Amino acid sequence: MSPELISILALFAMVVIATLRPINIGILGFIGTFLVGTLVLGLDEKQMLAGFPADLFLTIVGVTYLFAVAKLNGTVDLIVDRGVRLVRGRTALVPWVLFGVAALLTAMGTFPPAAVALVAPVALSFAAKHGMDPLPVGMTVVYGALAGSLSPISVLGLLVSGMVGDVPGFSPIVLFVTAFVYSTLIAVLTQVFFAYKARITGSRHSASTADGFVGTGGAVRGPRVPATGNISVDSVSGGATMTLTETLQTTRLRVTPAQVLTLLALVSLAVGAMVFHLDIGILALVAGTIIALIEKRHLTAAVEGISWSTILLVAGMITYISIVEEAGAIEWVASGIGSLGSPLIGVLILCVMAGIVSAFASSTAVIAISIPMLLPLIESSPVAGGMAISAVAIAAKVVDVSPFSTNGALVLANAQNVDPAAFYQRILRYSAVIVLVGPPLAWGALVVPFSL
Repeated sequence: MSPELISILALFAMVVIATLRPINIGILGFIGTFLVGTLVLGLDEKQMLAGFPADLFLTIVGVTYLFAVAKLNGTVDLIVDRGVRLVRGRTALVPWVLFGVAALLTAMGTFPPAAVALVAPVALSFAAKHGMDPLPVGMTVVYGALAGSLSPISVLGLLVSGMVGDVPGFSPIVLFVTAFVYSTLIAVLTQVFFAYKARITGSRHSASTADGFVGTGGAVRGPRVPATGNISVDSVSGGATMTLTETLQTTRLRVTPAQVLTLLALVSLAVGAMVFHLDIGILALVAGTIIALIEKRHLTAAVEGISWSTILLVAGMITYISIVEEAGAIEWVASGIGSLGSPLIGVLILCVMAGIVSAFASSTAVIAISIPMLLPLIESSPVAGGMAISAVAIAAKVVDVSPFSTNGALVLANAQNVDPAAFYQRILRYSAVIVLVGPPLAWGALVVPFSL
């Protein structure tokens, strides 16, 4: 068996094991690095670890450390609080405000599951109180997190930029804008579909009890969010209901000097990285340390808040991908796809493969695997390289609504006023449609028009 095939089969085995068992695929990546590197390629330790992404490691540590400080001193809560107060009781706008909050959090460097974990409970509690279908509300939050997840200062955006290097036509800003617009479009289509479904069924709810949504008058109840303050008359059942702000917060959050400093640090981080091209990892570590020193009680907790599992995943997979490249498997796969006679069709296949695998496995790992396979395919071809990179990255992220992914599971876990088994089936059906439509749509919208 050839080294190329062995390295690919080992990679496939890692994805299967990490899908069936709660094992960080980065650990499997390091194990595979030493097994394949030693037994198949005959590499020494220094050669095997040559692909360890030291720069990316430092960047992820710095960004997640700064965000951990921001979470501990209440800056994240402040952003959420100010966002939901903007709509002043207009309940239909709440999902879009929370969409924006989730996008802002991930664009600043929060890993998407962390942003969804922060925002989804607020959104789904609000949906339960106002008799809204939790499925479109939850999916809107997830797509908000995905919209900002490929920003130039996010973990995934930095990952993609670090892998592609100086590919002609690629721009971190274009990657971010295309991901933001695409995610927003899917969120809009989701809201429109469920609103249309509610209208044709003649009900203000977009799903029946059989679909898993019981509504405000059903027997299945979730926990209630405490509220204080004045009660206002709304259109819900013609009775008294709480305003938006009172539903989501019991008291108005007071802005502290540490929070102001944190917000300034986040803005400075973005300016320093994008305008002055300074090392974002060092900038984030310096900013986080200064803020933590002001509030000394957060020093230890902030270090514990670093996304070590994400760092392990990214470092392990990229290190193993370097072994796959050493074995010649990247060129082997790319030439196999290229033998189809059309690089454009090859990009479509990669988009579809990334979407299907990512629905069951880590989208970060899938991106780390797919982008290196894409690069030889678009080299010296008429395919728009920058847009192809965006399409593959988006294809891997758009399916994160799957109940097998962390984001989809968070929506399932936080939904209220639902029959859990039936609601799970609804999410499963919805994500199946996204898996079938999302990746080809990314290819058709981003790659085809710029490659003809």
